[in-house]
Amino acid sequence: MPSRFEVHFGGPREAPGALRDLLSGHVAAAPPGASIDWATYYFRDRRLAQELAAAHARGVRVTLALEARPRTLRANQAVIALLSGPQGLGPSFRPMQMHRLAPGKIGKQRLHEKIYCFSDPEPVAFVGSFNPSGDDPEEAPDVVAEIGDHHVAHNLLVKIRDPRIVGFLCEHVRTLYRDGAWLPLGLGRGAARDCDAGDTQVHLWPRRGAHPVERLLEGYGAGSRVRIAASHLSNRFSVACLMRLARRGAQVEIAAEHTERRVPRQVERRLAEAGIGFARLGAAADIPMHLKFVLAENGRERHAVFGSFNWTSQSYWLNHEVAVITRDDSVFEALDRRWRVLGLLASSPPGSA
Repeated sequence: MPSRFEVHFGGPREAPGALRDLLSGHVAAAPPGASIDWATYYFRDRRLAQELAAAHARGVRVTLALEARPRTLRANQAVIALLSGPQGLGPSFRPMQMHRLAPGKIGKQRLHEKIYCFSDPEPVAFVGSFNPSGDDPEEAPDVVAEIGDHHVAHNLLVKIRDPRIVGFLCEHVRTLYRDGAWLPLGLGRGAARDCDAGDTQVHLWPRRGAHPVERLLEGYGAGSRVRIAASHLSNRFSVACLMRLARRGAQVEIAAEHTERRVPRQVERRLAEAGIGFARLGAAADIPMHLKFVLAENGRERHAVFGSFNWTSQSYWLNHEVAVITRDDSVFEALDRRWRVLGLLASSPPGSA
């Protein structure tokens, strides 16, 4: 019997476009009558968009919810035009206009989830940090410079076969497509609902109450170890949570994105002062560090966390996000192996103060 989870990585040690090719292969394998349900943030890959349109034309039921106005406003325009056109997806495609709650970029809710569901040849869902944000041929290098080249970025997608989780995520994407954005703080008819599959829980944002990942970490202290791969880390509440964790005696290590816009230097200094090991990746070759995962060990208890969520105020309280928290050993071990690779690539190994 195949594992419930398969972890797939993108990055400088994988073939360029490995994760987009993974999705492309599943699109090509979907037979007439099957369903494809996606929600994502950046989508610039016109070839992959054309493959979705071809699947729709051969009788696959395609549902796509896409952020209409991401941080880099024109990033998705070419794909939106393609899929909204006469040879596109028709009403199966929804570019989503999210709520604006305050002036400026940080006051706007965004569809930041990365969920890719397929009903056939087997029901699976991919969850992780990968957006199909590269294009070939690349006609907007300035956009790539702003958002990063996800064909070569450190990224991951986890293939999930558990029928409870797949069904939950598929229905979530369809609800998002049908009803649109819901208000922050868990208000509105589409308010987030979580999925409990025994050793694995799926959490959605926006939501009421404590952050699920922070709630998990509150139970950690002396003798425990927490490793975090973070593309964005700027929220002062997140920083305070990690500092408290270190002061309780946990060994905390962070491998972070190299740009100061995503991880400010002040955050790095505060974490280092708390004794947290910190390393930045990708600066030498300007490779985006877009991984988002946590490895938490407390005695014999081990949790792995992955998804779209960032350690930012936007992610915590406004965005549509997804996180999976699991005790599955195969996921933990795959992410642990990747952590060791990140240590080899970092300018200083994660864990060194």
